[in-house]
Amino acid sequence: MLEINDLWKHFRGIPALKGVSFRVERGQIYGLLGHNGAGKSTTLGIILGMVAATKGDVVIDGISIQKDRSRALRKVGAIFEAPSFYEYLSGWQNLKILMSYTGPFEEKLAREVVERVGLTKRIDSKVQTYSHGMRQRLALAQALLPEPEILLLDEPTDGLDPEGIKWFRDFILDLRKERGMTVLFNSHLLAEVEQMCDRIAILQGGERVFEGPIKGLVEEQIRYEIDADPSMQIGAVIAPHGGIVENAGVIYLPHTVDAAHVLHDLVFAGIKVRSFTPKRRSLEDLYMEIKQEHKPRLIV
Repeated sequence: MLEINDLWKHFRGIPALKGVSFRVERGQIYGLLGHNGAGKSTTLGIILGMVAATKGDVVIDGISIQKDRSRALRKVGAIFEAPSFYEYLSGWQNLKILMSYTGPFEEKLAREVVERVGLTKRIDSKVQTYSHGMRQRLALAQALLPEPEILLLDEPTDGLDPEGIKWFRDFILDLRKERGMTVLFNSHLLAEVEQMCDRIAILQGGERVFEGPIKGLVEEQIRYEIDADPSMQIGAVIAPHGGIVENAGVIYLPHTVDAAHVLHDLVFAGIKVRSFTPKRRSLEDLYMEIKQEHKPRLIV
């Protein structure tokens, strides 16, 4: 559905993106991660045609942004940076004006979308009376009104309370389930990304330092905390299972290994096991590991 091909972007000679590439398949929820200044918003800006790439191209459903921007973006709905509205107008009036920029206003469709995002009771109130969460819902309604095939969301849960974050997560997952919606979003909330995304790309300093599926990233190995004696013999017992010992109290096993078999072998070898607890690494743990691996080093 979306192809990012060797994107480069320089601002006043300083590279903001350095050959970033990745693909988002139809129906996927894809997360773009990275610290502030990593290049996430620049990437989304190029996809939306709001930022000109120095080099590279973006292809949406087979249509190049550079060659036919208008036709490519007909398939896209987006919330980019902080959504702006006419404060003195109602939410409904804002939607009518914003829809008119891209085509005729369809009242029936607009009413359905407003109901879906939960704004029916306040859609006729002035936007200046809206809370932050209500503004985000209005922005989401605007993004959905072209009936897009792909949603691009720039920090969509920024500033939301826990209830609002959960609502957004459930809403996006339902969109994918019911309509096969493709979603690309960037976020600082790694726990949300872990619950929502099929794949992720991690940017650092304008470069893509990781790209892959969430499941494979998180479950490649499972960490176990173990209290056993004699601890020196643990390594020899778990090695045939592909396990490794980090220290006296921590081991790692491949996610394909049945821990019950490992426990059986430990006990059979005469090792007294007092506790054996799985501690799955979170996306946050792995994100920090990848970030540390690619940390710039000062050469003296």
